[in-house]
Amino acid sequence: MSVYKPKKSPFYHYDFQLRGRRFCGSTESTTRKEAEKFESAEREKAKKLIKATKRSQTSLLIGDVVVRLWNDEAQYDAEPDATWTNLERLVNYFGEATPLTDIDHYKAKNMVSWRRGHRVSRRGKRTKEEERALPLIANATVNRSVTAVLQRLFRFAKAERAVFENEPKWGELYLPEPEERVRELMDSEATSLDEAMRADYEPFFAFARACGMRFKECVTLRWSEVNFGTRQIVRTGKGGRRVVFPITDAIREILFPLQGQHPEFVFTYVAKYGNRRLGIVRGQRYQLTYNGTKSAWQRIRTSAGVTNFRFHDYRHDFGTKLLRDSGNLKLVQKAMNHRDIKSTLRYAHVLDEDVAAAVERVAKSRKKSRTQVRKVV
Repeated sequence: MSVYKPKKSPFYHYDFQLRGRRFCGSTESTTRKEAEKFESAEREKAKKLIKATKRSQTSLLIGDVVVRLWNDEAQYDAEPDATWTNLERLVNYFGEATPLTDIDHYKAKNMVSWRRGHRVSRRGKRTKEEERALPLIANATVNRSVTAVLQRLFRFAKAERAVFENEPKWGELYLPEPEERVRELMDSEATSLDEAMRADYEPFFAFARACGMRFKECVTLRWSEVNFGTRQIVRTGKGGRRVVFPITDAIREILFPLQGQHPEFVFTYVAKYGNRRLGIVRGQRYQLTYNGTKSAWQRIRTSAGVTNFRFHDYRHDFGTKLLRDSGNLKLVQKAMNHRDIKSTLRYAHVLDEDVAAAVERVAKSRKKSRTQVRKVV
């Protein structure tokens, strides 16, 4: 066995080579027997790593896989900054030199438990007591920020022909999420929001309400994706899919006057305060940012006195009203770019009145038929 005890260390260390690669480190054991047991387990892990790496012809250390994933596809995500933050979180948690082959279901489950203990982040300085008073992050956040990201790394490595004998059981790792509610905007709420709206943000929110696009799709909309000639907005949407939005007369009326305000991005804001460090000049126009627009939305909503209405509810409001007007689920699915019609079915409750009317018509028809039969007899 290749274990030894350095002079200035209380622990035994291991050091061996396999297929031209060196594996070494501390066993964190103070007895030779335990150290040899640890070293034997490391040899088995090394064999699995080499076997998987041989198939993929690339390193399976999590840090290396993250770099390849980023270079190949992740940097082109709709929210690359958020993607990088999530990837970096995994690297920091596991350690960049940890092989994916070493991450089994038990370690992935511990990762989920660790993430569940995090609290919602808020801007500004807070005392430790105030930090502890913040709510824990939602199950959906845990699922999207660690579990789905780790699964994506495994999926990417498998596409490179890596083989995992102890891959986590993903179905058991995802936490339950409450069924997404559907919230419509009442006329009085819409009026209050309009009255509280900042003039420079008005086109952005009007567009979001008129098209039903997702928040990040609206914020990052570029002029290169807008074609007034074909009356279409063509861009990359959720999951990297190509999506097409029609430019209706109402949407054209919102977008057309914004030309010339920014060379690249459609929606802008007017800086109320200057920032020399960031190069921001008071009174000048700049492209909307994800966090800045979120903050503006929270202020506008609070000023309007509208509660229990998220920005994403603009999309729900759009889908609900469109289905009520058309009565066509397939049409709404296409308009909202849902890959699966199951996502569209959440709006089906608006058809309850139509269903009730149809049932009533059938009942009246049967009653009329029975009356005619009695008359004949």
